[in-house]
Amino acid sequence: MHMNVSAGPAGIDLRPLSARSVVLSLLLGMHPPELPVKDLVRLVEPFGIGGSTLRAALSRMTASGDLRRTDDAVYGLSERLLTRQRRQDEAVRPRTRVWHGDWEMLVVTATGRGPAERADLRTRLTALRLAELREGVWLRPANLVRALPADLLETTESYTSRPARPAPELAAALWPLTTWSVRARALLARAAESPLPAARFTVFAAAVRHLLTDPVLPPELLPPDWPADRLRAAYAAYRSELGEPTTPTDG
Repeated sequence: MHMNVSAGPAGIDLRPLSARSVVLSLLLGMHPPELPVKDLVRLVEPFGIGGSTLRAALSRMTASGDLRRTDDAVYGLSERLLTRQRRQDEAVRPRTRVWHGDWEMLVVTATGRGPAERADLRTRLTALRLAELREGVWLRPANLVRALPADLLETTESYTSRPARPAPELAAALWPLTTWSVRARALLARAAESPLPAARFTVFAAAVRHLLTDPVLPPELLPPDWPADRLRAAYAAYRSELGEPTTPTDG
């Protein structure tokens, strides 16, 4: 059974969370990311997920490599999803530095890749908050404090550049800033009007997913009243409200 969170006055349609999504949402937000079955049963109950449904989901998730299970019936994230958790933590608390006008530029140099490899590379570059200027050329302002994965440099070449195009104009062409801002404000409005715990969890799951797509641009390249910091602050207040270090996100 899923709890359906439909579109309301805030004008957004939030998809229901499946048993798998709720379990991953809980574990991705915990440090360390593991819970005994008895705690999972208690925590998924507000979503209308019964014990038998939960156990079936846990079995499938363990078989598919999403989870690992210990002998004392404690379930934790697999190594693959620990990488995702680190990404999610960084989305909530991105590390930035003062921007002096330089841009990171990655040029894809590998050839002969199949569709799956190309799609995987695009996903990785997007996760690093780079945007594609044209095929094989990705860039962003050099204001993030992070190192590129070493294996990524086997298929790309990295440069520092200063495009001739005005930086605000280039940023607006690379990222859908208006669309992102509209959805962020809608999520803030929905969070303010959702009194039920399960509904609020679902809203903040969507909020964390949205923060993963925030380009984290220098302030001078953003539209006025950019809502990303307000969305992060609302999430931080939600965590305090829960009284535990939980970062909801949809799996």
